[in-house]
Amino acid sequence: MSRWVTEGLHGDLRTSYGIKKVLFDNQTEHQNLVIYENEIYGRIMALDGVTQVTERDEFIYHEMLAHVPILAHGEVQKVLIIGGGDGGMLEEVLKHRSVAKVTMVEIDRTVIDLSKEHLPMICGNAFEDPRLDLVISDGCLFVENSSEKYDVIIVDSTDPIGPGEVLFTNDFYSNCKACLREGGVLVTQNGVPFHQASELRSTLRHFRPIFAEATCYLASVPTYVGGAMAFGWGTDQQGLKDVSLEVLEARFQNAQIDTSYYTPEVHRAAFALPGYVQRLVA
Repeated sequence: MSRWVTEGLHGDLRTSYGIKKVLFDNQTEHQNLVIYENEIYGRIMALDGVTQVTERDEFIYHEMLAHVPILAHGEVQKVLIIGGGDGGMLEEVLKHRSVAKVTMVEIDRTVIDLSKEHLPMICGNAFEDPRLDLVISDGCLFVENSSEKYDVIIVDSTDPIGPGEVLFTNDFYSNCKACLREGGVLVTQNGVPFHQASELRSTLRHFRPIFAEATCYLASVPTYVGGAMAFGWGTDQQGLKDVSLEVLEARFQNAQIDTSYYTPEVHRAAFALPGYVQRLVA
């Protein structure tokens, strides 16, 4: 590789990717957006210099943030996705035939347009699904003003810098809670706790006063270096994270969805937190 892009998200740590071909590199209304090809990870999207999604391992992140709350809940009909402009989360949610409506709120229309053009292997035909209600708006303002109620809310945000910063606040999480139906679940992207401990700790500090059950679960996504990635979990339905393997297997079989990472066994194991993460969420 003659050209490299280097990401500096974690202070003194740098991650570099070789560039095979640049497909897009420009400033949108909200952020710098780059899509390029890499020999190992395929097509990669970066926002403001931070890798967001790669063709090679996006399935891990999207499957775990979508299927865990949906199958734990068991009766999901309406889903709200905040962010997720690449369409990968939307595609996974729409695999569930029980889902009647998905509202997706993305602040940057250009991310959606370029994902449809350059990342069809990630979003598929999800943006053409009639169950989708696509809203181009600030997710924070949307939940503040929305009167709709959802069974699951998925916050597929960037890190808490730039446009994504407002999606890690007490007001935002409280407004999400107000948009949940009884027994609903809020899940959030909370980075890699080995490097971003304060991010996970802060989210759960906001979750605990407003949810009966506030914790996180984990998945290993190679792109996000530093160990397992954390997903915040908030619900008023106590014990929802502990749905039995037998029930999850029955729901998974009934859903008839194809997954490459998610299994009912992985679902259960994701809530088994290593000691250093337990101390962060305690």
